[in-house]
Amino acid sequence: MKLVSWNVNGIRACVNKGFLEYFREVDADIFCLQETKCQEGQIALELEGYHQYWNYAEKKGYSGTAVFTKQKPLNVRYGLGDDESEPEGRIITLEFEDFFLVNVYTPNSQRDLARLPFRLEWEDRIKAHLLALNAIKPVVKCGDLNVAHSEIDLRNPKTNIGNSGFTPEERGKMSSLLEAGFIDSFRYFYPEEEGAYTWWSYMSKVRERNIGWRIDYFLVSKDFEHRLKDAKIDCYIMGSDHCPIILELT
Repeated sequence: MKLVSWNVNGIRACVNKGFLEYFREVDADIFCLQETKCQEGQIALELEGYHQYWNYAEKKGYSGTAVFTKQKPLNVRYGLGDDESEPEGRIITLEFEDFFLVNVYTPNSQRDLARLPFRLEWEDRIKAHLLALNAIKPVVKCGDLNVAHSEIDLRNPKTNIGNSGFTPEERGKMSSLLEAGFIDSFRYFYPEEEGAYTWWSYMSKVRERNIGWRIDYFLVSKDFEHRLKDAKIDCYIMGSDHCPIILELT
């Protein structure tokens, strides 16, 4: 079973940069998007054999998530817990027979950290959501989590300490989630691999020089460890400032 996650930084723009070619080539069982930046009716993707689920942000051209899946889920929920009014379209939860899939676009704390308190509150709510689901059946969480967890996960850790995406608070929330029973699938297979990034600034030559951050993840319940087969980063796929990541399950 193959799952793909990709922050496309605007699905309409990404379609013009090869999205559909990659989508057909990778042939995922489940394909998750973040930062779709579109409203209902603004794009129609012909994805034969896939069920489509979209969570649009109320603000135009902002945020948003989507999931395309070959297998129809038992249930689909938008928002966190009983709150389905989440206005930024940041989460979709799909229930399948043997696991939950939670597709997430985590809020950015912003350069001046103005949104850090909101971000930390979000982290607590998403953790409670995941643990509640995990009490029922295993969980796969994926998406742009907007945090480089460890120094190995970004090119210049020392100069970025305290910056958005690498604050002690954000990294601590990720540690707390892992300690609560989740596995960072990429580090499970490649604990020491350096230079493995999923996001690069649009500044000149940054991506060519691989000055990046790993901020996109597949996290899985420890109860699903026996299903882990491999985790990959498709770093050569363009079309966004992020690249796709892949999780393979038995």
